[in-house]
Amino acid sequence: MAVKTLNVGDVAPDFTLKDQNGEEVTLRGLRGTKVVLSFHPLAWTRVCTIQMQDLEQHKADFDRLDAVALGLSVDSSPSKKAWADDIGVARTPLLADFWPHGEVARLYGIFRERHGSSERAVLIVDEGGVIRFKKVYPTAQVPDIQEILEALEQV
Repeated sequence: MAVKTLNVGDVAPDFTLKDQNGEEVTLRGLRGTKVVLSFHPLAWTRVCTIQMQDLEQHKADFDRLDAVALGLSVDSSPSKKAWADDIGVARTPLLADFWPHGEVARLYGIFRERHGSSERAVLIVDEGGVIRFKKVYPTAQVPDIQEILEALEQV
């Protein structure tokens, strides 16, 4: 089965995942708000930690721009909880794309089969559920939070 790569202008596939507190988050339930999907390969790694802390530190900017930022990886919800507590992320939902393993990353065409994790990628979904920004980063590179905020201002 071929994996469809999603691009700007495509409708973002709906999903429901649990966050680090065991609460379900559904993309469809966030309609009317811009959503930043910040995919990271694995919790407990340096670059992923910085990526999620950037989201947390800029929550006021996301609020001002009528947006919610979500961190997604293939780690389990309990692992995400321990990691969030350890790195000081309390207000940013960290979603567990754990089971079926990487299903959401696969839906978005960014699952790295060889590594068993997603690409490091950021997508911005507009209020109507359409992808308006997409960038895949090298796994060793922290996404530029200013670039993401500037892209959000254009949505």
